[in-house]
Amino acid sequence: MRKKEKLNIVAEPKADFEKAELDLLRSAMKHSYTERFLMMATLIKMDKMFRNAKITHLRG
Repeated sequence: MRKKEKLNIVAEPKADFEKAELDLLRSAMKHSYTERFLMMATLIKMDKMFRNAKITHLRG
């Protein structure tokens, strides 16, 4: 490969999962206890709904 061709190659930046996880934790800590409770209640309701869901096949 020639020198000019090497300069045209774009490298993807590496993902920093640790930083992303810490950023999520920091943003979660900024929420009040009420907001955390309401989000958890919503997630629990969704979990129950998905567990009780039944998939039926419709014939047409």
